[in-house]
Amino acid sequence: MNSTNPTTRPKIVVVGVPYDDNSSFMRGTAAAPPAIRKAFHSDSSNMCAEDGLDLTDHPHIHDMGDVNPAGGSGASCAMAYIEKYYSGLLEKGFHVISLGGDHAITLPIIRAYAEKYAALTILQLDAHPDLYDELDGNPYSHACPFARIMEENLVDHLMQVGIRTTNPHQQDQANRFQVEVIDMKAMDAGAKIHVSGDVYISLDLDVLDPAFAPGVSHHEPGGMSTREVLRIIQGVEGRIVGADIVEMNPTRDLNGVTAMVAAKFLKEIIGKMLK
Repeated sequence: MNSTNPTTRPKIVVVGVPYDDNSSFMRGTAAAPPAIRKAFHSDSSNMCAEDGLDLTDHPHIHDMGDVNPAGGSGASCAMAYIEKYYSGLLEKGFHVISLGGDHAITLPIIRAYAEKYAALTILQLDAHPDLYDELDGNPYSHACPFARIMEENLVDHLMQVGIRTTNPHQQDQANRFQVEVIDMKAMDAGAKIHVSGDVYISLDLDVLDPAFAPGVSHHEPGGMSTREVLRIIQGVEGRIVGADIVEMNPTRDLNGVTAMVAAKFLKEIIGKMLK
């Protein structure tokens, strides 16, 4: 993955968004992008995706570094900053993979994507629906981005996979917005995932059982294995036009395990997008 100015026009750009001002319970996800990059380039593994594609200095991948909107005057300012930055990248024809940061960053990213993609499907892999109307008085909380996305009609379809924390309010929200939910009980029963068209993957690392990803702020037992998530990524039937990997908290990680998992997902998403 090139980190200098590319000589060949990249198709995919990776952007770190070290922003966690909208986190509840605990902060720390702002420190994730450099941890994921370190794992991605670690000599303990190699730069090949599982389909054999070698990502070493690949001419169609470029790391843009980090964009940090934290210096503004509140959440709405930060959201506007991120949206404008991503709109510029999309206007240049790039597909963007983002390294969060908390899940609140997905809202402004999707606002930018909605300007370019009229019928976008979001495949959300997550323990939590993130459909609260507001949390602790904050409508921009990382527990709320998909409520904002759906009420603003930014996407054609939202599929949530791996959910295992739905409460009555969020169930009402899912019904209101006609969200397709495949929770962990349905996954255990063998539910199949089918998404087509232009697909954006929003991957919250707490979709995994904490045994596979201890480095997250909200441990939610009963989640997926790393292989199950890889199988979903590799099996996407539509065209992946963007993705985010969010909610890694390095302060809770053990021996870099979660960072390596995030890096593995990054490799496989890039590999799938370059097919």
